[in-house]
Amino acid sequence: MDGLETPDTGQGGGHAGASGAGSGGGPLLGVETLSARRGYRVLFEGLDFELPRGGAVELRGPNGSGKSTLLRILAGLTRPHMGIVRIYPDDAASEETDRARHYLGHLDAVKPAETALAQARFWSRFLTGDVSAAEAALERVGLSRRADVPGRGLSAGQKRRLALARLVLDPRPIWLLDEPMASLDVDGQALVRELVAAHLDRGGGVVAAVHGEGFAGATPLDLRDYPASPVAADMYS
Repeated sequence: MDGLETPDTGQGGGHAGASGAGSGGGPLLGVETLSARRGYRVLFEGLDFELPRGGAVELRGPNGSGKSTLLRILAGLTRPHMGIVRIYPDDAASEETDRARHYLGHLDAVKPAETALAQARFWSRFLTGDVSAAEAALERVGLSRRADVPGRGLSAGQKRRLALARLVLDPRPIWLLDEPMASLDVDGQALVRELVAAHLDRGGGVVAAVHGEGFAGATPLDLRDYPASPVAADMYS
């Protein structure tokens, strides 16, 4: 079976897994013999790994190697070419597996005409049904003094901080982050590392596409180590 599956057992296969201080109690996510294709090109093939509680996996590789595609597959936004993504626990309904994941992509989803506070309130209401945490979330990501500024008046780094506020507003166990430190200054990058470290300490897990310095204790996963087989490459060439 290809695609997203909630398993019948809580046991994964013989995957390589990320280590973390908060690990234990079974994995949060598992990938089995996964491959991805963009158009006629197979990006990677035969990928297996597990994301334990308290663990982080850093996706490495050059531009075009499939890091963003893999994150979208893990988020349920793109179908894999082959293989299975398992979201644990095994008795979770499909809507619960959706609520187990936060996906932060390249686009920050910031509306140009609405203030930072209005957008934080929207996301708080959308994600949790309550707006009371919006101001605290803006303060946590360093935007309390920019709360009344519309999206068009925010810098690229400030827009990224506003996107990061979604991680604070609605705690979810699995974070899927596509270059989360892009556009951020030194303080902003430190903020991302603080958020990730706190999330891992609580038993959450992170899969992040990273260029340059990543996260302490994370397990690197270089997609160049999973090239398409000659048969797959010839089939779609």
